[in-house]
Amino acid sequence: MQREFDRLLKELKQKDGFIHYQHEHEKGLIYLGYLKAAVDPEKLEKYILPRIQAYIYNDLSELNEYIPFTKTELADNPGQDKIHDKLVNGFVFIYMENVSPAYLLIPLPLDQKRQVSTPEIEFSVVGPKEAFVEDIDTNLNLIRKRLAIPELNVKKLKVGTITKTEVAVVSIDGIADEENVNTAVQRIKDVEIDQVVDSSFVQQTIADNQNSPFPQLLDTERPDRVSSVLAEGKIVIVVDGSPHALLGPTTLIEFFGAFDDYFYNWIIASSFRLIRLIAVFFSILITPLYVAVLTHHFEIIPQAMLVTLVHSRTQVSFPPILEALILEFAIELLREAGARLPTKIGQTIGIVGGIVIGTAAVEAGLTSKVLLILVALAALGSFTIPVYKMSNTIRLIRFPLIIVAGVYGIIGMAIAIAYIMVHLLRLTSLGRPFFAPVFPFRPQDFKDALIRLPFNTQNKRPFQVRPSDVKRPTANENDK
Repeated sequence: MQREFDRLLKELKQKDGFIHYQHEHEKGLIYLGYLKAAVDPEKLEKYILPRIQAYIYNDLSELNEYIPFTKTELADNPGQDKIHDKLVNGFVFIYMENVSPAYLLIPLPLDQKRQVSTPEIEFSVVGPKEAFVEDIDTNLNLIRKRLAIPELNVKKLKVGTITKTEVAVVSIDGIADEENVNTAVQRIKDVEIDQVVDSSFVQQTIADNQNSPFPQLLDTERPDRVSSVLAEGKIVIVVDGSPHALLGPTTLIEFFGAFDDYFYNWIIASSFRLIRLIAVFFSILITPLYVAVLTHHFEIIPQAMLVTLVHSRTQVSFPPILEALILEFAIELLREAGARLPTKIGQTIGIVGGIVIGTAAVEAGLTSKVLLILVALAALGSFTIPVYKMSNTIRLIRFPLIIVAGVYGIIGMAIAIAYIMVHLLRLTSLGRPFFAPVFPFRPQDFKDALIRLPFNTQNKRPFQVRPSDVKRPTANENDK
């Protein structure tokens, strides 16, 4: 035992930041070691070192009783790999020769975590103002605070051969379908990757179709949204180091609904949802439709509008397809520049750059005024999508549609849209239909889909997630 410890100590001394102490005890020497960057020095000096020197104990089991920390571990020979792993995760090891057990491992991690703040992406004027942070324990506590029930089930896993990132699958027993939970757990277990630094890594590796541009799990930074979908029977995946949780199974329509819709009257909330859906269709189709009509189908333009379009394009030397691609590419450049620069500079670049480039492009004859307005409205329409990753997908879809519209006209657009629809119909989220409740057609789920009906009409959980308990109490039932 002593020889193995000497080899371990010799190896650890070669590591940068390894600190060790030696203390004489009547039973023999006591060694204490830790990594300086991983351990909280205040807790070590306040709770551990004085107890090693002051208390009377015969072995580490008795010393452990005086240590005011939980999750300590006693072992005779935990192995070098485990010692290394524990040190990196903020543990202090105490070795006492000539006794059994010989090792005591004490967790003293240095907590350097961000405080809970307001949501940055899913901000809402009405409703809670808490958002997830990068610490998994804090995020799970935010969920438990809203769902303080014994049925809340948390299954923790380790992912990543190097990072060994902690991943938690959260569900409510008796409501969530066991098949959904098992599917998520099994897929996470099957992930073979060296590092997981964000929930996006998990989202991509467990997706049903990793070659699809559409996200198949909805990510959110709001604990209130997580608690709501858990009550519906869905599962939530929380990743250590990520301020975003993953929700599933999900549907396409859910990506266009903001959670603050539930904070308004159902008429107002339904109106907002319809506005978003119209804006999305406008964002996808308006620029390709402009290219298709002006290239192949100008005869369908009304006479009054034709004069305006002809006058707008008199000085434009490019065909409509090239004109649209140049302007769309310029908009994407402004978006990327604004996203990568510091906040204040990025806002200036987005506003000033858009005005200057748009005005200069029209005066230089690179684009028409009509197309400039349409592209600007299409960009605004894509900004109405509450989920950022779906917004990126909508931005991507426009480019192939513009090319197809320029080559084949409206017929080409129809074929391309049909291809996208077939892809969406075949897509699944954790094995459940992604295009529900449209297909398979489930009229009972339309109460909270395109529009949101009053809460007292939603007496059943979404059938798409196959909840174990379909019925849920409503205001009308409680009044009875």
